[in-house]
Amino acid sequence: MDFDADVINWTADDVSGWLSNKGFTKYSGIFKDNKIDGKALLLIDENDLKSPPLNIKILGDVKRLNLDIKQLKVESSQTLIDSGYDPQTLLHGTSSKLFHTYYHQRFEDPIHFRYCNSDSLIDDRHVHSSRSSEDSHATTLRPELWKAFIALTYCFVVTWITAFVMVIVHERVPDMKKYPPLPDIFLDNVPHIPWAFHMCEWTGTLLLFIWIGVLIFHKHRFILLRRFFALSGTVFLLRCITMLITSLSVPGTHLECNPRPSAYREDGSSDILSKMHAAYEIWKGAGMSIQGVRTCGDYMFSGHTVALTMLNFFITEYSPRDIYLLHTFTWLLNMFGIFFILSGHEHYSIDVFIAFYITSRLFLYYHTLANNQSLMQRDQGRTRIWFPLFSFFESDVDGIVPNEYETGLEIINNIINFFVSSAKYVMLVFQSNLTIKRGLTTRNSPSTNSIKKHKKK
Repeated sequence: MDFDADVINWTADDVSGWLSNKGFTKYSGIFKDNKIDGKALLLIDENDLKSPPLNIKILGDVKRLNLDIKQLKVESSQTLIDSGYDPQTLLHGTSSKLFHTYYHQRFEDPIHFRYCNSDSLIDDRHVHSSRSSEDSHATTLRPELWKAFIALTYCFVVTWITAFVMVIVHERVPDMKKYPPLPDIFLDNVPHIPWAFHMCEWTGTLLLFIWIGVLIFHKHRFILLRRFFALSGTVFLLRCITMLITSLSVPGTHLECNPRPSAYREDGSSDILSKMHAAYEIWKGAGMSIQGVRTCGDYMFSGHTVALTMLNFFITEYSPRDIYLLHTFTWLLNMFGIFFILSGHEHYSIDVFIAFYITSRLFLYYHTLANNQSLMQRDQGRTRIWFPLFSFFESDVDGIVPNEYETGLEIINNIINFFVSSAKYVMLVFQSNLTIKRGLTTRNSPSTNSIKKHKKK
């Protein structure tokens, strides 16, 4: 037979000949009896080989034949795409889980996997990467601390930019006498509650402590951290733009929003240092009124709503699925926090709505892309252009991050192992450097030079 022909065009006789060529002659008959042609061969997995009617009992034969079939899939994948077949279905079987929406995927029970260094069986140019498991959970999850550090740095820089922009917009706040509060359905019908905004910030603080607890016990905490910092930084960077381009009038008459007096140097230039100091005060207090921070002009859109919503979504996503009370509690905190913002007349209703919408959509879009990367391998170039941060941070994540947790003893053991391995690494580097220095000293010593001269004579 011609093994160069397209596999999808193979007949049952061709498959039988291929088996004989690979050293599985004794199984060619049963394959032929079950009318397994090229298309059927590509759909066979290890379970099919071990189950009736094939029912191969020898484990070594099962593994070797499964490996040969996988190799055949790799060699034929591009041909299948060119022929108009869906490699997702033909190469990996029809799994409805892969076509569920994001929220259908996230409520399924996670399958636990260990760290592994499995390589993709199909090139990134193809539609599906076999690194992800059949239920689309990730199989390769490395902590990648350096990426978490980069995400932290990114978020840190963005918070500084946000604080500086808040100083600028405070100086540009419209005069309250000329520009009264804009009409607002909620603010016009709900009386001002003086203590409400403080309650919103205490609500956010409680959500933050819950999120820290989830991070401590989650096995993949560094992946969670980099996602949290990347998303938070991106939303607040977008907020800097919306704050800067349009200045809205203050939403409540109770607010004292007089522009800060601008300081000038002797040469007439604005005092950047005074603005940096004011930005530092905002940054140090995290922009919270309970920390003594009072700003105006940062209305479109609400940073407090962003923080509440982001914390709520991350807690709900990465906490155990069966703790329904926790999920209900965090959603109540999120909603009550938004209510407190509006009741305090600190933001317009549109500020809160836009903040909730942008934060929730960005979170869902990011996680939908991350959980289904294997379905979008053909669009990797486009993804790098439109979502550069996503492409960088999620380059080694091939599916859904399972919610696996560690006990207190496991966490302590991991910390001890980390310091022990770090100490061993430092000692190894020190010893290698010491050995190199000794070698150089020995080469350049006077006795060595005299021996070399004696040998030359």
